[in-house]
Amino acid sequence: MKLDPKALRYMSSDDFRVLTAIEVGSRNHDIVPEPLIAQLSHIRGGSVKKHISDLIKRKLIASESGAKYTGYRLVYAGYDFLALKTLSKRGSVTSVGNQIGVGKESDIFVVAGEDEQEVVLKLHRLGRQSFRNVKEKRDYLRPNQSPSWMYMSRLSAQKEYAFMQVLHEYGFPVPKPVDQNRHCVVMELIDAFPLRQIDSVAEPGRLYSLLMDLIVRLAKHGLIHGDFNEFNILLRSDGVPVLIDFPQMVSTSHPNAEFYFNRDVDCIRTFFKRRFGYESVLYPKFALGMDKEFDLDVKVAASGFTKKDQASLERLMDANGAAAAAGCPAEAEEYPSDEEIVYSDDESDASASSDVKDRADGRGSDICEGGDDDDDDDDSYVVEQDRLGNTIRRKRA
Repeated sequence: MKLDPKALRYMSSDDFRVLTAIEVGSRNHDIVPEPLIAQLSHIRGGSVKKHISDLIKRKLIASESGAKYTGYRLVYAGYDFLALKTLSKRGSVTSVGNQIGVGKESDIFVVAGEDEQEVVLKLHRLGRQSFRNVKEKRDYLRPNQSPSWMYMSRLSAQKEYAFMQVLHEYGFPVPKPVDQNRHCVVMELIDAFPLRQIDSVAEPGRLYSLLMDLIVRLAKHGLIHGDFNEFNILLRSDGVPVLIDFPQMVSTSHPNAEFYFNRDVDCIRTFFKRRFGYESVLYPKFALGMDKEFDLDVKVAASGFTKKDQASLERLMDANGAAAAAGCPAEAEEYPSDEEIVYSDDESDASASSDVKDRADGRGSDICEGGDDDDDDDDSYVVEQDRLGNTIRRKRA
């Protein structure tokens, strides 16, 4: 999804008051009526119409006719602007640069933070592709209720930020978290290549051991990544792997902990055999307790991402998995419904205002999901070696 922050310059404070009013009204309304927007924004009806019209033209909200009235609902572009406005006021994001990644559930941009330092902005976008199939398998939802994709995206972002904070604090190789608001996470920009983009390594056995040790170390701290594969591992020039993407991380006390642990291990074994021709008979196995050194899952819960939040997010992911297994077709709707969104106080203030995209220096990060890169060997790619002898394939600048 395109992110055009230039429009932020031309939006008035009243535009944001109306946009925020629609966000707040979505708590209890699938489509928010105009009288409620006027009431929440404290703007007179005539002016509200003009602001609503402008927001529709900018494709930040959508008009929809219900059974009894015509109303308006927030779409992801509008949600992006609300988050960017808040992050901008905090000084976490001062300008937006190139898009460096797009996946099934997120968009990733290089942005400028404090002191014009480059950082990464990740926007969670659950419901864009396969997550739309959840509506086919929503046993946990009431009849006629739609899943709130923006709320779930916000939960996903909160979870990622909470886990990243704790893991960084305890010395795990993860990006440094900077800030989080709504469905957006701001984090350190790592100078590294995705493992899926690495064609060969000088010492595959050493890298294999480092990754397996990282899986075990996480487990000893009470955590399982849940999506530990070549798409979510970056390799720095000094050979140190960096772990990213944490929305599917679970506790070792989770009912399916052994399954997730074994899946993480198998993903690495399969990738190393296919890509590097390396196969080891040594690999970790899950054992209840795993000689725990610390329960970081408890630390995460204390940071604000509660077990209730985790349960809500897991229900959506489990339903998505069931829908995908059943082969449910993606729905045609462009935007998700937004029923029963829950907001914190600072967000409800009505006055608050895979494919690859190359980075500016030509060293794009391949972080899309799914598929194999073995078919990417064409003239649009350059093969080179780093100082450690690793062969890296990147898109031409």
